[in-house]
Amino acid sequence: MKTYFSVFRLRLINNLQYRAAALAGVATQFFWGMMHIMIYEAFYANAVSTPPMSLKQVVTYVWLQQAFLVFIALWVRDEEIFNLITSGNIAYELCRPCNIYGFWYAKLIAQRLSGAMLRCFPILILAFFFPEPYRMTLPPSAMSFFLFIISLLLGLMVVVSISMLIYISVFITMSPVGSMLIISTAGEFFSGMIIPIPLMPLWLQKVAYFLPFRLAADMPFRVYTGHIPPAQALTGMLIQLIWLGILVLTGNAFMKRIMKRIVVQGG
Repeated sequence: MKTYFSVFRLRLINNLQYRAAALAGVATQFFWGMMHIMIYEAFYANAVSTPPMSLKQVVTYVWLQQAFLVFIALWVRDEEIFNLITSGNIAYELCRPCNIYGFWYAKLIAQRLSGAMLRCFPILILAFFFPEPYRMTLPPSAMSFFLFIISLLLGLMVVVSISMLIYISVFITMSPVGSMLIISTAGEFFSGMIIPIPLMPLWLQKVAYFLPFRLAADMPFRVYTGHIPPAQALTGMLIQLIWLGILVLTGNAFMKRIMKRIVVQGG
């Protein structure tokens, strides 16, 4: 465990140095956030029935989505890991006296956490000072905020567990393009990054609730807005833990099986 924590700490400190890239990302996310809110504002102004989420909740949902994009986006990837697998330099990783799954897991957690730390605070602070209807609102209670933090961190671990399956698949395909395209596209839609899940048709909501993607974004953000009450949030966090256990155990099993069959050029 000390080894994985050291990897996490070093990767976190290293990634926090990329401030210029983070500032460019903040500017881009402000643009996308404003554009999405304008679109929702137009839809809500012409709604023929009462939407399942209020416009204030959707606006806050959008700003949280933009602030924690690095946490929840499956297209965020570590090119170094892909290069290690496809180039054969994975042999150096296998020489490390630690579990490779845990080693990479710690690196990916640190990568996403550092990216979010550099971007989320400027977005969240400024979003509270925007005029209506673009202003972000506070959570309805301290309990909602506390559960949001816990749910967001659990969601981060779920996303990294799904990402690990993508990296493991590259041992077989030798190309990350296919798995990245399929999983990241499905994950982006069913996590609520395109539209919040309550605004989807009922049949599509059932599909989204069956998959684990929503646990990283849609659930934590709706807990913050109060759309998911605390009692229901606790049930959702239990589901997050169950999915996390399933994904980690599955990833570990696949990794061990592949490690037994891996062939490195020249070895």
